[in-house]
Amino acid sequence: MEWLSHLWQWFVETLRANPSIAIFLTIGIGFWIGKFKYKTFSLGNVTSVLLVGVLVGQLDIQIGGPVKNVFFLMFLFAIGYSVGPQFFRSLRGSGLKEVGFAVVMCVIVLLTTVGAAKLMGYNIGEAIGLFSGSATISAAIGVGTDTMSSLGLDESKRQAMVDIIPVAYAVTYIFGTIGSAYILSSLGPWLLGGLKKVREDTRALEAEMNSSSTASDPAYFNALRPVAFRAYNVESDTFDTPMTVADVEKSFADKGRRIFVERVRIDGKIVDPTPDLQIKKGYEIVLSGRREFIVGDESWIGREVNDPQLLSFPVEQLKVLVSSKGASGMTIETLRSKPYMQGVAIKSLTRAEVEIPVLAKTTLEGGDTITLVGLPQEVNAAAPNIGYVDRPSNATNLILLGIGITLGCLIGVLAVKIGNVSISLSTSGGALISGLVCGWLRSRRPSIGAIPSQAIWVFNNLGLNTFIAVIGITSGPSFVSGIHQVGFSMFLVGIAVTSIPLILGVIIGSKLFKFRPAINLGCCAGARTTTAALGAVQDAIGSSIPAMGYTVTYAIGNTLLILWGVVIVLMMA
Repeated sequence: MEWLSHLWQWFVETLRANPSIAIFLTIGIGFWIGKFKYKTFSLGNVTSVLLVGVLVGQLDIQIGGPVKNVFFLMFLFAIGYSVGPQFFRSLRGSGLKEVGFAVVMCVIVLLTTVGAAKLMGYNIGEAIGLFSGSATISAAIGVGTDTMSSLGLDESKRQAMVDIIPVAYAVTYIFGTIGSAYILSSLGPWLLGGLKKVREDTRALEAEMNSSSTASDPAYFNALRPVAFRAYNVESDTFDTPMTVADVEKSFADKGRRIFVERVRIDGKIVDPTPDLQIKKGYEIVLSGRREFIVGDESWIGREVNDPQLLSFPVEQLKVLVSSKGASGMTIETLRSKPYMQGVAIKSLTRAEVEIPVLAKTTLEGGDTITLVGLPQEVNAAAPNIGYVDRPSNATNLILLGIGITLGCLIGVLAVKIGNVSISLSTSGGALISGLVCGWLRSRRPSIGAIPSQAIWVFNNLGLNTFIAVIGITSGPSFVSGIHQVGFSMFLVGIAVTSIPLILGVIIGSKLFKFRPAINLGCCAGARTTTAALGAVQDAIGSSIPAMGYTVTYAIGNTLLILWGVVIVLMMA
C-alpha cells in the first residue's frame, strides 16, 4: 500500500501549496453533509462546513490574504440588500410595533449573553462564540473578530481569543437551532394557552384577514389558481341582437359571477377580444373564471365545445416588484377590484425573501414581489400599474455591488476614540449598512441596482460559508484543545442563552405588545432570525400566518444581532 501513502502525501502537499482547493473541498463536503436529516435534526450547512473545515485544518494548511474578508463582505452586503426595503419601511407606520418588539428581543439576547459570559468568566472570544452560536447569527463571528482588532490587544492573546470563537460557536449552535425550533413550536403555544387554542385563534385570524365580499376569488389562495377556461358555441336566441364583450361579462357580473371573455373565433379566425367587440351567433368564445362559477348554466350562450385549437394559448407567470407609486399600501382586495386585474390571478407574495399568505386584507408594501398569472396581454397590462416588472435575468449590477461595498467599508472604518478604545462599525458593519441603503434605494427606484434573487442566494451562501470554511481550516489545529478549554459547561450555558430570550419574548409579545398568538410566534422567530423555527411553528399550527409577523422583525433582528458583534466586544473589553 506504499502507493496509497504516496498518493495521500501528494494530496496533502497539493492542498498546502494551493489552499483555495482546500476551501472548495470544505464547502463541497460541508454542503453535502448539511443535506442529511434525522427526523427534524440537521447540522445545517454552516455548522457542517465549519466542522469539515476543522478536519481539513488538521493538515496544517495556511491560508493568507484577505480571501475570507472579501467573501464575508459580499455576504453582509447581500443580507442588507435583501432586507433593506423592509428595514426602512418598518421604521414608520404600522410596522413600529413589530420594530419595538424586535429591539426589545435583541436587547434581551445581548444582555443574556453578556451576563452569562461575565458570570462564567469568559473572555471576549468565548463570548462572541457563545453569542453567535446560541443566537444562530454566524455573521457576528466576523464582525466581532474585526472589532477585536481595534482594541490594541497583544497579538498572541488576540489570536488565542479568535481561535476559541469557532469552538464556542460549534458547541452552542446545535441547540441554538434545534432548541429555538422546539421552544417556539412546542413550548411557545403552551405558554399562550395551548396548541389547540393557538390553532383556533389562527383560524379566526385567517377568517378576519380574508373577510371580503370577493374573498372566494381564486387569487386569494396562495399558490393556487383554480381558474377554468371553457369554449362555447354562440347559438342562443339571446344573440339575435349582437352583444359586446363588455355586455356579456356584465351579464355574468349581474349574477354574482366574475367570468371573462378571453378569446373569440370569427369565421375560422381566432382573435383577442376588446370590450366593444360584437359577439354574434355562430361565433365561438372562450370564457375564464372560477371553476364552480364557469361550470354553471351557460344555456343562454350555447353548447360547450371541445376545441383544442381555441383553448390552446400560453399563460404567463410574471414577477412584479411592488413600487411606492404603484400598488404599495393597497390590500389584496383593493388590488383585485381594479379594472386592470381582469383575468389576472395572484399566485404568491414574497416579502424579505419570505412568502406570506395572500389574503383579502393582506397589505402590499413597496419592495414586495408579487407573482401574477394570466394571459400574456392581461398580465402585461396589469404589471405597470403595480410596480416594476422583474423579468428573469442573469445580470447582476456589479457597479452597485462594488461601489456599495467600498463606500460602506470606508464609512465603517471611521473610528471614534474613547479612552484607549477606538469604536467603529468596522468594515463588516459598514458593508451591512450599505446593503440596507442600496436595497431600500432599489425598492424606491426599481430600475437601478438589480441583483437577481439567484445572485443574492449565491452571495449569502457562498459568501458566508467561504468565510466559515477559512475560519474552520485556520482554527483546526487548536480546535481540539479549545474543546477542552470551553468544556461541557459551554453547551449548558448555550442552552440558557438560547432559551431565556425566546421564552421571555413569547410572554412579552403576548402581555405587553398584545400580539395574536400566531403573529407573536412569527415575531419571535424573526427577531431571532431563525427561519427553521418559523417553519416549525407553521407546521405546528398548520398555517402560514406566522410569516406575517416574521418579516419586519427579521429585518430589524438581522441588522441588530450582527451589529451586536461590535457591542459585545466593547462590553466584554
